[in-house]
Amino acid sequence: MEQRYLGRSGFKVPALGFGAGTFGGEGPLFSAWGDTDVAGARRIVDICLDAGVTRSAAG
Repeated sequence: MEQRYLGRSGFKVPALGFGAGTFGGEGPLFSAWGDTDVAGARRIVDICLDAGVTRSAAG
């Protein structure tokens, strides 16, 4: 995975990020973002892992 510097902080971060805001979208707030079910979430996570996404030091 390509790494890039985060501004002038000196931290190197992956060029590709991952967010899970659409997972389990229930209720008015979360369903507005999306409603990815368990099977869809697993598929998305697998794609990210195959692309080389790793856990950040801050996560």
